[in-house]
Amino acid sequence: MYDKEIRESLFFFLEESYGKSRILEEKVIGRARADCVLIQEDSFMGIEIKSDHDSYSRLEGQVKNYNQYFDYNMVVVGSKHAHSIESHVPSFWGIITVEEVEGKCDFYILRQEQKNPFCDIKRKASLLWKSELQELQKKYGFPKYQNKSKSFLVNYLLERIAEEELQKDFSHLLLERDYTIFFVEEKSTEAEGAEELKKGKKIRKKKYKRRKKSLTKTKLGVTHLIRKGSKRTVKK
Repeated sequence: MYDKEIRESLFFFLEESYGKSRILEEKVIGRARADCVLIQEDSFMGIEIKSDHDSYSRLEGQVKNYNQYFDYNMVVVGSKHAHSIESHVPSFWGIITVEEVEGKCDFYILRQEQKNPFCDIKRKASLLWKSELQELQKKYGFPKYQNKSKSFLVNYLLERIAEEELQKDFSHLLLERDYTIFFVEEKSTEAEGAEELKKGKKIRKKKYKRRKKSLTKTKLGVTHLIRKGSKRTVKK
C-alpha cells in the first residue's frame, strides 16, 4: 500500500480513537516535515507514515525533529515493516500497523504512544501564528508587542504563565484556527522553518496560483476537524 492509500483511512481510524481533535498535514518541523499532526485539547501528536514502499533511510533524522516538537509521536507502517519498526523508533513512540484486507485498510495498534520526554515547548509554540501568540498576550492582560518577533512573544509568555496552561492555550488556538487567513499567516510561519529545512535537504517550493474558487481545507493542509465529545478509546 502507498502513503496516499493509507492517509484517508487513517484519519477515520483516528476519529474513532480520539475525542475532539484536528488533523494538520505536511507541517515543517526543523529540518523535516511531519506527515500529520493530531491536535488534541491538551497536546500535539506527530504522526509519521511509512508505507510498504518507503524505506527507513530518513527516519532517524525525522525522529529527532518529531521529538523536539510534539508531546506524543506515532509511526504508522505497512505490514512489510511490522516486524522491524520497533528497533527504529524510541520506546515511547506509538506504533500502528496497516494492511489491506478485502480492499480496505485494517489498522492494528502494536504499541500505545507515551509522553515524549524531549518535547521543547518553544519549538512547539513556533507552529502558532504571531497573531495567535498576540491573542494570548491579550488574554493574560499583556501588551501585544506588535513589532516584536514570535520568539520574543513566546519567551515573554513562558516567563509569566505556567507551561501547563500554555499547552492548553496552544491546543485551543490550533483547534479553532481560521484558515481563511492562510496566506497572511501560514506562509509566514512556513518561511520561518524553511531555512532550517533547507540545511537538511533541498525541497521544491510550492507555488500558489490565483484561482476563482476558494481553497478547500484539504488544500490548506487541514483535513479533519473532529468535535466528538467521546473519551479516547483504543481497541487492540
